[in-house]
Amino acid sequence: MPSNKSVSDAPIFQFTNCRILKDHKLQREDLWVREGKILNPEKLFFDEKGSADLLVDCQNSLIAPGFIDTQINGGYGVDFSMATDDAPSGISLVGQKILSHGVTSFCPTLVTSPPSVYHQVLPQIHVTDGGPQGAGVLGVHLEGPFISSEKRGAHPEHCLRSYAAGGFQDLLKTYGFLDSVSIVTLAPEMKGSGEVISELVKRRICVSLGHSVANLSQAEEAVQHGATYITHLFNAMLPFHHRDPGIVGLLTSDKIPKGQTVFYGMIADGIHTNPAALRLAHLAHPKGLVLVTDAITAMGLAPGRHPLGQQVIEIEGLNAYVAGTKTLAGSIATMDMCVRHFLEATGCKVESALEAASLHPAQVLGIEHRKGTLNYGADADFVLLDDDLNVKATYIAGEQVWRKDLFTLRSPSRISKN
Repeated sequence: MPSNKSVSDAPIFQFTNCRILKDHKLQREDLWVREGKILNPEKLFFDEKGSADLLVDCQNSLIAPGFIDTQINGGYGVDFSMATDDAPSGISLVGQKILSHGVTSFCPTLVTSPPSVYHQVLPQIHVTDGGPQGAGVLGVHLEGPFISSEKRGAHPEHCLRSYAAGGFQDLLKTYGFLDSVSIVTLAPEMKGSGEVISELVKRRICVSLGHSVANLSQAEEAVQHGATYITHLFNAMLPFHHRDPGIVGLLTSDKIPKGQTVFYGMIADGIHTNPAALRLAHLAHPKGLVLVTDAITAMGLAPGRHPLGQQVIEIEGLNAYVAGTKTLAGSIATMDMCVRHFLEATGCKVESALEAASLHPAQVLGIEHRKGTLNYGADADFVLLDDDLNVKATYIAGEQVWRKDLFTLRSPSRISKN
């Protein structure tokens, strides 16, 4: 006789009265969670003869995978690129604050800095699981210093570096520590970049092309060496030209190795990228689009001057400039704002906007089997949204880690087993 006892004594949560993002579409379906994972209810019913222990009424919310931000420089007064002996406390603060934006995991991003900063900060940062203490850390994104002086943007010129004669060894000496690194942004036209890209890819580090004057053939060669990502498309790169579209041309290139997808980040804050450019990119290559905030220290702060790595930036309205200039220096947007703006600007399906902030960044990092999806067995990191895509509640590993004050999620009701 089959046993009625579950293979696990952990409580089973059934999230009901909701629409969940599954198989690229919103479906009227319940979400089942046990021990921090998405559960297959059919296996529960038929194999285990089990049922839910707790019923959660989601009040007709949308449930999407938790948002993943692969490019965030800081926020709430914290600058990830600032030399400090207590980098984890700053990362923890930002991680806790961005839960309210639906972000369940992120890549703390360090902008171009002196080697001493990398040597001091990188060993302090570790990949961590998220929870009530904040969003999880998926590894560091190193944006620079191996980038073009011409397209450096807000990156300090005196800190830029080349590979000199040492190639990958020069990169290792500069950073000093790669154990916690998940993404490196570099300019592919720099001499020696092919070897560097190959070596980074061997270490399962995603290589992103950006802050660059590369032409299309140089960008394609970088992809053939293993680069798979583009840092903030259109920003800090040569503009599209019909005879040589540059890095932008990778979106429709026929030189991409078979089976490989080139992803590209976009800052959909209404400032960095015109809505027409958002629409063009999305129409050309929708499956590669990744929403990023590129948020800086001043996210969540009042207008004024704030540090960003080796620079000072100034906030004027929704704009962040290098102080004393009109050079954009990252954004003060939040991920939920970017999702809503992207949806409005492109007129895409809600599912596409949500996947650009969840599934696609997970694919960039090669973790789509456990993050960025609500498939069975994946981590139960998800966000509850209203029909306008405002965040109502955020969950990590099936645990509610943030809830909007005006949203009263009905307490889970215990289901009688009698």
